[in-house]
Amino acid sequence: MTAPDRRLTPATERIALDCLRGILQRPAYTPGQPVRLAVPLADLCRAPGGARDRQLNFGADLVLLEQVDGWAFVQAAADGYCGWVRAEGLDGQMPAITHRVSAPATHVYAEPNMKTPESMRLSLGARLSVIAMQDGFARLAQGGWVPAQHISDRPERDPATVAERFLGTPYLWGGNSRCGIDCSGLAQAALAACAVPCPGDSDLQEAAFAPADDRVRRNDLLFWPGHVALALDGERMVHATAFAMAVIVEPIAQAIARIDAAGQGPFRGARRPSLAAQARFP
Repeated sequence: MTAPDRRLTPATERIALDCLRGILQRPAYTPGQPVRLAVPLADLCRAPGGARDRQLNFGADLVLLEQVDGWAFVQAAADGYCGWVRAEGLDGQMPAITHRVSAPATHVYAEPNMKTPESMRLSLGARLSVIAMQDGFARLAQGGWVPAQHISDRPERDPATVAERFLGTPYLWGGNSRCGIDCSGLAQAALAACAVPCPGDSDLQEAAFAPADDRVRRNDLLFWPGHVALALDGERMVHATAFAMAVIVEPIAQAIARIDAAGQGPFRGARRPSLAAQARFP
């Protein structure tokens, strides 16, 4: 019997979600508690204080299973990814989400004035509860103001355009923000901005989408062992790569040859996500 994928299994050694009764044996079960991330960015770790698997952005909806020594085990509503985050960053208050950050990054200001102090820096994809508009700024339910030019209440239409907004972002293993991002984080952020569901890791992404049945097209996902890129057209791709330690545009043929020469191939082919919006937005 295949062991469950820990990344997608809402269970610790002590407790599991009710939906796993009769499937996974644990001492206790819970319906879970809905919570939301209230800090700009949080590492999602495989153990309390352990290695980072992914990151969560402000406004992410989560299900809380248990807390241990200031750490909380959660499952992300968007992609089902599970892990441990600092409990201090969670909030049980969950006002209606109305917008997402659509710019690569933005600031939350104390007043609707760009000259007032900023309290937070948010990344593309952060989910916001806007309760008012004034002087070109959006007021958040949690307090603070965000420039209206940096947010949207409608999904994007072209993942490749979204991915290019991250150009120059430093590479960060497990990263999911403008502060640092990895290859699968970039693919997920680009598709999520278009309301297209996308898993968090490259192996899960490869399994989630159907193979491309013809030549590479814009918005195809291109896969190598442990790596993914997003096609800009039949000849170029955008990706977050440790080769450059940044998000770059690179010719596809050049990348295939370079990765093969480094012994990190072979190229595994292209997958083609359906770009019809399928996820709830914002």
